[in-house]
Amino acid sequence: MRLASTSVGSDGPELLLLHGWGMNSGVWQGLLPGLSKRFRVTCLDLPGHGASDYDPANSDLDCWTDACLDAAPGQAHWLGWSLGGQIAQRAALRAPDRVTSLVMVCSSPRFVSAKGWPHAVQVSTLRQFAETLKKNHGQTLIRFLSLQVQGDEQARDTLRLLRQEMDRRPIPNSRAMEDGLELLLQIDLREQLCRLCCPSLWLFGRRDTLTPAQVAEDISELGISQARYRLLEGSAHAPILSHPSQCLEAIDEFLGTIG
Repeated sequence: MRLASTSVGSDGPELLLLHGWGMNSGVWQGLLPGLSKRFRVTCLDLPGHGASDYDPANSDLDCWTDACLDAAPGQAHWLGWSLGGQIAQRAALRAPDRVTSLVMVCSSPRFVSAKGWPHAVQVSTLRQFAETLKKNHGQTLIRFLSLQVQGDEQARDTLRLLRQEMDRRPIPNSRAMEDGLELLLQIDLREQLCRLCCPSLWLFGRRDTLTPAQVAEDISELGISQARYRLLEGSAHAPILSHPSQCLEAIDEFLGTIG
């Protein structure tokens, strides 16, 4: 699969950005001016999202991850939001020499709840989304966007920005959307993250209902070395849009300690 990418910024360290399900790389517009002052920033559209190609025969997590690795700089810091964060985690496990550090924004090793993993979306809720998606992709995507801003102190403005960035590029490939939801249902990297060998920062929105802030405590028990955690006050699931200044401050502080 050929993934669409754009690069901006200085001759500084490489930084790769991966967006979440149903969106495109336009969601990073609010962070790019700040990030590009210090980094050479590459934004990828996930498989079947934005301007990227999609091959339904390559629908599992490793296929999506390998497609991102193929399009990524040779070595870079990886910053992922939601599903993009899970792909970044897998990339760091599959190609540790390629990933200098991880910045996870409202992302976790498992998106849905399970035994011993209570702070997550109910499987039945996401299954219902998957069934509805097959009938009406556009309506389901809008409903998912609404869930992402639920509880945010700037919910109305954030939803407007999400829809605005979504509308800037073609709606995702319908099969890619279905396969992406299936990934959110199936991905479980909890037992693998103890093998992470790069520094990582985990950012959570205090008001996030999809990846609740309490999941930081759950992740801290997985034995991840060099992991740091930070809560973004007032934010739900899309702080890159609702609270860009808080995000930039946290990212700059973390990456500044790595070089």
